Amino acid sequence: MAKITAVIDIGSNSARMAIFKKTSHFGFVLLKELKSKVRISENAYENNGNLQEIPIQRAINALKEFLIIAKSYKTRKILAVATSAVREAPNKSIFLNRVKKELKLNIKVIDGNKEALFGAIAASNLLPIQDGITIDIGGGSTEFAVIKNKKITDTISLNLGTVRLKELFFDKNNIKEAKNYIQNELSKLPKHFETENIIGIGGSIRALSKSIMKKNEYPLNILHGFSYEINKEKEFFNLIINASNEELKSLGFKDERLDVIREGTLILKESINKLQASNITTSGVGVREGVFLADLLRSQNNMFPKNFNPSVKSIEDIYQINKKISNYEVNLATKLFDILKPYHNLDDTYKKYLKYAVKLSTAGNYIDFYSAHKHTNYLLLNSLHYGFTHKERILISKIIKFYKKKKIKKEYLSFYKELAPDKKVLENLSYIVWLTKTLNKNLSNQKLELKFENNTLFVKGKDFYLTKEDIEKNNKIKIKLFF
Repeated sequence: MAKITAVIDIGSNSARMAIFKKTSHFGFVLLKELKSKVRISENAYENNGNLQEIPIQRAINALKEFLIIAKSYKTRKILAVATSAVREAPNKSIFLNRVKKELKLNIKVIDGNKEALFGAIAASNLLPIQDGITIDIGGGSTEFAVIKNKKITDTISLNLGTVRLKELFFDKNNIKEAKNYIQNELSKLPKHFETENIIGIGGSIRALSKSIMKKNEYPLNILHGFSYEINKEKEFFNLIINASNEELKSLGFKDERLDVIREGTLILKESINKLQASNITTSGVGVREGVFLADLLRSQNNMFPKNFNPSVKSIEDIYQINKKISNYEVNLATKLFDILKPYHNLDDTYKKYLKYAVKLSTAGNYIDFYSAHKHTNYLLLNSLHYGFTHKERILISKIIKFYKKKKIKKEYLSFYKELAPDKKVLENLSYIVWLTKTLNKNLSNQKLELKFENNTLFVKGKDFYLTKEDIEKNNKIKIKLFF
């Protein structure tokens, strides 16, 4: 696979491009993301689905500049797909041929099931979910995919889209008929499309989640992985569906989203009722990431290897973490966690967060050595995009932020409200990191003999001069070193 790949997604409402760079075999980072509200489906639904000249030209103009940007990044591979509006258009060949002739770009028109599959590939690989149903609300269609134990078991596409509903119903102020239309389409979902957990994909769901985050004063400005209970927001959904543009602005919606957010919220609300869902997890990834991952993981059945996390891997790659030292310290921290169990009494589930924290603990060294733990804290909170809940991101990052402190003040965690880790748990995990770093201060990765008896940790090794100095400053537990 090319080192730098651009993925272009031409939807009914927007054309988007994402540029990805591989950092290693399966590690990758997002270099650039662009969106242009070309609305290629404008006036199509009232003209038997035919694409109109002005929207076609808008799309071509945007694609031309997308390609200029892709070239500036030395992109070696461009994957371009088009979805609902183009695939339904009787005159789609006019648009596709013009793009091929004028821009030398081949666009692949994907069907609804393929569109649903790409969204589900992105969600199952890049969100901390095992089971659920993805809902990808677009301008012309809405796609659903069933995920069980991270495997995609079924997909379906329905003719439900925000621009479609706008032109057919909302522009005529006929919300009742729009609701009937939605319910009729949703009746096509098979019985097994029921779930407690919805994974929301698409611009409308992201915009709705941002507004909910603002309303609830959510402590993190991170959209991907944001979850909320549906029952707590039903009244808010109704408010949005019936709101004026000025009211929508006051709720935090941007101008570009005002003319389709009511439609998108109504589709989501009716889908929730149909699926009998109780929780929504917001996905910041969708078709573009799915297209990229389908290419990256084509020999892996569209799944990362077990226990592989692309965010962890990309941080290791970018910040040149010494794997020999990090692997040694992860193993040492794990042993200390187990041996000190009578002292900290933590559940074994915390062990995995300790491992990630230790593995990535030196990432901030490349920004500023003297405040490395603070920079690592920021990096982990904001760069562990994929596969972690918001609570997990906070816990892992704060383990590193506080590992040099004996005590953690409550006010340091109060900002995160209900997402904040338990203070005692965090202190114990941070202490294990400190102890790990202290026992390996000379970076010799020596083999140690460890034993914990009578509230004393016995450590047998050699070359402990620097270690002994630090241990004398931190007597949280009694430690005896044997040379």
